[in-house]
Amino acid sequence: MVTAAGSHGGPVPSLITPPGAGGPTVLRILLGAQLRRLREAKRISLEEAGNVIRASHSKISRLETGRVGFKDRDVADLLTLYGVVDEKEREAMRTLASRANSPGWWHDYSDVLPNWFEAYIGLEEAASQIRAYEVQFVPGLLQTEDYARAVTMLAYSNPREINRRVNLRLARQAVLTRDDPPSLWAVLDEAVLRRPIGGANAMRTQLKHLIEMSQRPNVTIQIVPFKAGGHAAAGGPFSVLRFAEYDLPDIVYLEQLSSALYLDKQDVVDSYLAVMERLCIEAATPASSVKTLRAMLREA
Repeated sequence: MVTAAGSHGGPVPSLITPPGAGGPTVLRILLGAQLRRLREAKRISLEEAGNVIRASHSKISRLETGRVGFKDRDVADLLTLYGVVDEKEREAMRTLASRANSPGWWHDYSDVLPNWFEAYIGLEEAASQIRAYEVQFVPGLLQTEDYARAVTMLAYSNPREINRRVNLRLARQAVLTRDDPPSLWAVLDEAVLRRPIGGANAMRTQLKHLIEMSQRPNVTIQIVPFKAGGHAAAGGPFSVLRFAEYDLPDIVYLEQLSSALYLDKQDVVDSYLAVMERLCIEAATPASSVKTLRAMLREA
């Protein structure tokens, strides 16, 4: 479950003036965390808070974990309940709530974007570091158009829907080339590169693209060769997102066939980070991985 508890230790700063980065997903989590702290400081229960906004305690829980949008009236009533009377502070938080309700750029793709993946795109936009392990496909942020189309066609047949899904995937990739981009550290099982998705030409173009992207200062690619044998991530692919904002925890993302899990409990995240560290040790170095990609390209 995505929660908003901090994970970096030390005093908790005010979120009245939130960090500038991040879309509505992150702003909802930040505002929810602030409201939770205000409620807990007054020792007010979820049920009491829910009564004030004419909702259940589970609605308060969803607000505090950033899983739903905020109504201005609800925010105002909660601030009153929590004893926030300073008009500047109240206005700042209500403005933040309004920003958190604004649709992200991906809203234009709502016709092909499942709700369970929408949250990930928002988190991906705000992440300062993305670490991913893949066993079947090249990560979406590193796919070429032809490769992305071939992957999409494995599950969909409607031409318009395929085009929309491919365009969404390509639009996500702008995060890597913007000013102050996140760092992407991708660990790929060799099977990802040996599986001929889209045919020989598409794979050659994809290999070239991986080589080019690996030269970017914010992109690191490692390959786990077959000869490494079994390894720590036998359970399958996963991603770990880290954020510059103090109040956002690291989040593990596990995508399933028609849903996804977002995990942020510290012990769970730590276990996945430990697996990722072992993978990076077992994998070829970034420099050796680029040599492998070049060799594969010559063979293709």
